[in-house]
Amino acid sequence: MMPSCQHRLFATVLIASLLSACSSSPPADGTSTPTPFTSSGVTKTLVDAVMYPLDKTVYWGAWVAVAYLVTDPWAPNWEIQEARFPENHVHFLMSMKRYYAGGAGEARQVFNRRAKELMRAGGFGGYEIVEYSEGMESSVLGAQRTVEGVIRLTKMPG
Repeated sequence: MMPSCQHRLFATVLIASLLSACSSSPPADGTSTPTPFTSSGVTKTLVDAVMYPLDKTVYWGAWVAVAYLVTDPWAPNWEIQEARFPENHVHFLMSMKRYYAGGAGEARQVFNRRAKELMRAGGFGGYEIVEYSEGMESSVLGAQRTVEGVIRLTKMPG
């Protein structure tokens, strides 16, 4: 199940808040309130007071949100469009995300996986790849991998 946009936005804000903890500064008045830890009668200071300044929280939150929206790690790597034609032919047009973290060599696997899904769902015995080509489409925003192909679904013998 894919997380909804609200869940992803919540996760982004949460990560931004946690990243803002990376920058700590002492209180403005120069005092600190250590958190004592007592073990076997010995008191140790674990952490000095940590402040989360709003400006840094917003700054890091904005960077995390932009990075998340560009890469969207939960989105599928490939978008598949398909069109059915007579004589059990199916045309595929697949586009990969412009910005990704892995999955650049999986085009043929995704193509075959979708062909097998259609074959099983339609009760066919197999499929033949009639056409298959991979390419790159360039634009101002960057290159995008594409795959175009046609399969012919074959009947079960008998």
